[in-house]
Amino acid sequence: MGEDLACAELQRRGYAILARRYRTRHGEIDIVARDGGTIVFVEVKARAGGEFGGAAAAVTGWKQQRIVRMATDYLARRRLLEAACRFDVVSVDLLGAAPRIEVYCGAFTAS
Repeated sequence: MGEDLACAELQRRGYAILARRYRTRHGEIDIVARDGGTIVFVEVKARAGGEFGGAAAAVTGWKQQRIVRMATDYLARRRLLEAACRFDVVSVDLLGAAPRIEVYCGAFTAS
């Protein structure tokens, strides 16, 4: 449900969804999208409670490194290594009557 809500919000903002659940040997990227001329790799974090911090807090440095490796795989397989790209996080907090969705553009960088 979190990914569906995230896709709807991204599309509302003008992103074109290119792939969902892109799998590599390093794991899975939740959403690959295009925002203008930029390829965007999106990690979706949904939470039904606040016990462990907000959803965006769950994207640790270790997880960021894995996402960068998966993004490199995606770009290499499509011969897009020179393409502009960025890493966004979509936080879906399911507390309350309606989900709260926040998009963190450029949430982290490849290092």
